[in-house]
Amino acid sequence: MRCRIGLWTLLLLAVAASGHPDSSSIQLTKENFQSEVDGDNVFVMFYAPWCDYCKKLAPTWAQLAETRHGESFGAVKIGRVDCTTDGELCTQQEVSGYPTLKLFKKGSFVSDGALVGIKYRGARDLEQFNAFLNEQLGSGSNGLLTDAVVDDHGDGGVGGSEAEDGEELPPPPPTPDTPLVELTEDTFAKHISTGKHFVKFYAPWCGHCTKLAPTWEELANTFEHERDIRVSKIDCTRFRPICTDFEVKGYPTLLWIEDGKKIEKYTGPRTHDDLKRYVTQMAGAAGLQDGAADHTAASVEGAPDKDNTSVVVQLSERDFANAIAKGVTAVKFYAPWCGHCMRLAPTWEQLAEKFAARDGVRIAKVDCTVDGNKELCGEQEVNGYPTVFLYRDGEKITEYYGHRSLEDLHAFVVQHLTGQHDEL
Repeated sequence: MRCRIGLWTLLLLAVAASGHPDSSSIQLTKENFQSEVDGDNVFVMFYAPWCDYCKKLAPTWAQLAETRHGESFGAVKIGRVDCTTDGELCTQQEVSGYPTLKLFKKGSFVSDGALVGIKYRGARDLEQFNAFLNEQLGSGSNGLLTDAVVDDHGDGGVGGSEAEDGEELPPPPPTPDTPLVELTEDTFAKHISTGKHFVKFYAPWCGHCTKLAPTWEELANTFEHERDIRVSKIDCTRFRPICTDFEVKGYPTLLWIEDGKKIEKYTGPRTHDDLKRYVTQMAGAAGLQDGAADHTAASVEGAPDKDNTSVVVQLSERDFANAIAKGVTAVKFYAPWCGHCMRLAPTWEQLAEKFAARDGVRIAKVDCTVDGNKELCGEQEVNGYPTVFLYRDGEKITEYYGHRSLEDLHAFVVQHLTGQHDEL
């Protein structure tokens, strides 16, 4: 990372040292962006120092800055914005990949608090850059084609709703119909508020995200007709606050979310079969809404429940408050389909057996997927499965974060027993 940034810096220093300090591109920031764009035409590259495409473009961008310096015909300044240090500015400009190139004409109008620029989509060479700028700023256009862009094929043609001579251009192709939901700041919270969701948090420039994209689309198609399962994605370069709230620290991040709460981060293989298997496992409790909750819980948590021989106290929303009112109660909040919960189940039984003969100590569990218990788990601030809370005399004392071995769990409970020692 340090070497990449150094190469970029050396390149810019070399251009500045060429004898034309004013001809190099201008470093724009949140502080000077508005004033620069208000006073001049500015062609801006939004970049990240580690981006390979940006590094490849850098010498051409520096050459363009020298070429356009001082020209009276179609005068324009060449600028750059580092999105790793001025992320808010890049977000305002809806930068979703690097590099993003935009032309801001002098006095560019404001929409929703952000200056509106003309996005360049053509080939990234000096000839095409100059053709684009001449078209936009030359006397022939009178600067009127404010909605125009060079087309995606880089042939210098002008796109937009109408051509210069008034001839109507073909309409853009329709957006493909897909069950994969693209979430935004406006739709995210409402979309995930109910039901089961597998969400991909990504960045458009991320190679692993690009590689995963067709598989993620296929996964969405696989579960298209499932009533309570949704596969979606959100662009973290555009909606960073949401990704920050969900503690996304790398791309892609795949999270399983239920009723608005993050349940688990998926870290397994990213083949379609593996992802499908994971979704099927996580959503395996879907049938619980049809009255199969008790049976599924018993079969997953182990045969003791089924035979009424378990010493673990199964609590519900009706008896929870009364059960924890006196003494020390360790409660495991779980979901029957949760893999970590399944692995903990036999250890939790053993823990209950160790305290079975001791007064004032209960080892209990709550199935958060059962109707009624969902509200209870929400009130107790259960944010993932399994969650272990310890209560004393009706009051929540602490959450357990340690290893889930029998010895560690036993020591955890014992240390909260007033006046007791560490051995039974």
